[in-house]
Amino acid sequence: MPVAKSESLRAANPQPAEPEFLITRILHAPRALVFRTWIEPAHLARWWGPRGFTTTCAIDARPGGAYKLVMRSDDGVEYPISGVFRELVAPERIVMTMDATAHPAEWHDLVNPNRGDDPNPAGLLVTTATFEDVGGKTRLTIRTRFESEAIRDAMVKMGMTEGWSSSLDRLAELVAAISQDRAS
Repeated sequence: MPVAKSESLRAANPQPAEPEFLITRILHAPRALVFRTWIEPAHLARWWGPRGFTTTCAIDARPGGAYKLVMRSDDGVEYPISGVFRELVAPERIVMTMDATAHPAEWHDLVNPNRGDDPNPAGLLVTTATFEDVGGKTRLTIRTRFESEAIRDAMVKMGMTEGWSSSLDRLAELVAAISQDRAS
């Protein structure tokens, strides 16, 4: 399988002043295909999560529909994420909530070591993925809004940039393989 082509488009100042995380990537595939990899469980399970993780998922891909992902590390630790699709505009945009309440306590302690009885110190995240056609390629932009800058900063310190980058590398490989299969 050929190496997937993608281009990272990170700004020199990687995070905006607002409590959000931003990452952009150019994928060498049509945006309709890239969009589908976000809403079809068989595709999403193949790329979501950093290398070394496997993912299972259930998705009701419609506005108001729920989803649940469970990322499993190579040492067996599970990181469940659940949420609701607030908006689905094919093939342009997905807006979804992300709730990590079911993540391990150790993960929550990293987000906020002084969390006390708070079961989800990360709060409810809102992620917006936009898919822009750039000459047959797709500019994928992911924005995640946090309840505070402190939560955003903790998540970035814990490796959010590296985790998304690894996931997007896997996504680039997947869309390249699907595109190559269609061309054959």
